[in-house]
Formats: sequence, structure tokens, C-alpha cells
Amino acid sequence: MDGNILVIVALFASIIVLFIFLYFVPVNLWITAQFASVRVGLLELVGMRIRKVPPSIIVNSLITSTKAGLSLTTNDLETHFLAGGNVPNVIRALISADKANINLSFKQATAIDLAGRDVFEAVQISVNPKVITTPKVAAVAADGIQLIAIARVTVRANIQQLVGGAGEDTILARVGEGIVTSIGSANSHKNVLENPDKISKLVLQRGLDAGTAFEILSIDIADVDVGTNIGAKLQIDQATADLKVAEAKAEERRAMAVAEEQEMRAKAQEARAKVIEAEAQVPQAIAEAFRNGQLGVMDYYRMQNIQADTDMRETISNSGDSSKSGGKSTKK
Repeated sequence: MDGNILVIVALFASIIVLFIFLYFVPVNLWITAQFASVRVGLLELVGMRIRKVPPSIIVNSLITSTKAGLSLTTNDLETHFLAGGNVPNVIRALISADKANINLSFKQATAIDLAGRDVFEAVQISVNPKVITTPKVAAVAADGIQLIAIARVTVRANIQQLVGGAGEDTILARVGEGIVTSIGSANSHKNVLENPDKISKLVLQRGLDAGTAFEILSIDIADVDVGTNIGAKLQIDQATADLKVAEAKAEERRAMAVAEEQEMRAKAQEARAKVIEAEAQVPQAIAEAFRNGQLGVMDYYRMQNIQADTDMRETISNSGDSSKSGGKSTKK
């Protein structure tokens, strides 16, 4: 009985050892590599396992590159994988570039891949140019009419500028800026509607692809729509603002006039008060003169006669002016 248990334990231990051996020594990959004429040693495969590099990715990529005529080593692929690169994608890009006669080295491909760009897609765009549609770009012509344009930009990837070059967003921004400048320099919006190709010609002359990862092949205006009359709207807004300013100034002048009128009334009231006060002092002065002997009764009478004569003359004068004005009104 004990002997059977030992046999079973030994069997399980053998199976576990076999699995561990097959894990660290992928014999099937080694056999596949040998039949594909790719020289890969078993110790290299064991080293990949220890360095936590999937041997299947390295071996299969190496087989693919060898069959495509590329001269690469397991060390090159393993180094790129450990750096965080996408090894199969780089291999596909190198094969596509080689078939399309595009000068792309393994070093360039790995640099592009590590820079965060899809190197295989870049090669495809270099072979088959890509069309980028810009969003609606609004611009105002010299006559004040707003135009809304949409352009389609055909670009081809520039392999040499993929590392450090600007992307699609920069291309779209520059094209939009060129469209705004072209429409803004037009004397009339009708000229733009009649010849929209002038926009693309002017934009292409600006060299918008400088410093980018793409080469602009063509810029085609897909649509041009008429927007609002910005010039008229600005004039209306300016007129409204001028009206408000004029109303504010008129209100200021009215307030100043009211303040001046109130000030004049206050001064007139003050003058009347002073006159009343002075008139109230006249009897007191006369009484004081009587007491001091400076004014006699005859003098007082003569003063009263003069006052009465003066009042009579003023009454006659006022009645004469009234009759003249009445006569004129009657004559009319």
C-alpha cells in the first residue's frame, strides 16, 4: 500500500516537473523555429522566460521577418519588447515598407513605435494617402458677409518627421487659419463663391505641412455656405451704442439744467428774503430818524408824495404797455 502511494506521488511530481520544464523550455517553439530556418537556442528561450518576455511573440515575429527577407535578431526584438514596444506591429510595418520601397529601418520603426505612434498605420498612410475633413470654418469677407467653409485635406505620412512632428490637429488648425485669411482678404463674398479654388491655392502656398508628420498633397473646398451679415450687425450694434451714449449725454445735460434752475430759484428766494428783510427795516429806520430828530413830519410827507408819484407813474406805464400789446393782438 505504501509502495503505491509513493508511486502516485512520484508520478505527480514527474508531471509537475515536466510542466515546469515545458514552461521554461518551450520545445514546440524551438522546433517551429528550426523548421522555419530561424536559429534560436533553447537557452535563449529559457532566458526569455526568466526575463518575463513571451517567447511566442519573439519567435513568431522573428520567423515572419525572416520569411520577409528582413535581417533581425532575437536580441533586437527582445530589447524593443522590454522597452514597452509593440513588436508584431513593428514587424508588419517593416514588411509593408519593404514591399512599398519605403526607406524605413528597424531603428526608425522602433523609435516611432516608442514615441506612441502607430508605425504600421503610418506606413499605410504613406502608401495610401489619408483624407482629413476639417470642421466648419467661419470667416468674414471684406464686404461684411460671413462664409462657412468645409475643406478636405489629403495628406501622406512623412516617415522622417513622425518622431517629433506635429499631428493631425496641427494640420487642421493651420488649414483653418489659412481659410480664414483667404476669405478675409477677399473684397467680396461673391468672389469666393464664384472661385472657391482660390482658397485652396492660397492655403497650399503657405507651406502648412512644415514641421508636421504629414505632407499635404491637396486641399479641396468641399462646401461654402453664406452665413450672417456681420457688417450690418456690427453697424446696428454701433448705432445702438451711439444712441445710448447720446441718451446718456442728453440726460446728463437735462440733470445739469435742472440743477442750475434749482440753484437760480434758491438764489432768487434768497434775494427776495433779503429784500423783505430790508423792507422790514425801513419803518424802523424812519422811527429811529424821528426819534433822533433827523426826519421831520414835512420830510416824511414829501417822501410819501414821492412814493405815491412813483407808484402812479409805474401804474400808468404798465397800463400803456398792456394797451399796446392788446392793440397789436386785436389788429392781428
